[in-house]
Amino acid sequence: MAEPIAQTARLILRDWDDEDEVRFYEVMNREQVMRHLGGVQLPAEWRESCLRVRGFSRDFGHTFWIVEDRASREILGFCGIKRVNAPGARELTGKHEIGWRLRPEAWGKGIAKEAAVASLDLAFGRFQAPHVIAMTVPDNKASWGLMKRLGMTRREDLDFIDERFGPELNPSIIYWIDAADWPSARAAALS
Repeated sequence: MAEPIAQTARLILRDWDDEDEVRFYEVMNREQVMRHLGGVQLPAEWRESCLRVRGFSRDFGHTFWIVEDRASREILGFCGIKRVNAPGARELTGKHEIGWRLRPEAWGKGIAKEAAVASLDLAFGRFQAPHVIAMTVPDNKASWGLMKRLGMTRREDLDFIDERFGPELNPSIIYWIDAADWPSARAAALS
């Protein structure tokens, strides 16, 4: 197993190892997880996505890290920081982006928030991000609800059409937080 990047009370965030590609696909490639992400992926599509996610770690030192349960070491999903590379993102390309994807068994337990707080701590601390964006689709209310709880601000001026998806997953909506705002937003998120 790869060394931990961060640990929280319940979670380990770590880099990907060679076994994770198959393990992640087996537990995460379900309709209820993928409905806001373009649908269930074929193995070749997941392979391409996995290589891209691992490439961010290689190229920038950060990515959407594996999130494991600290006690059982079971994969719960991923959360972390990568660089924006979505088609159509224009002025957002290359900026720090936080993202998360959890298996349904982990939903509603505060795990996404716990992992996201750890990821934002790393973004603004170790990786010196001046700001971090998050993106989702209009129907993914759970995701943009977490973005608000993390102190992120809706930025309609940065919304864009992601050409990979049809109208049901567009526009990509953007939330933003500056490094200077993270300490107070963090305190509020943890209270």
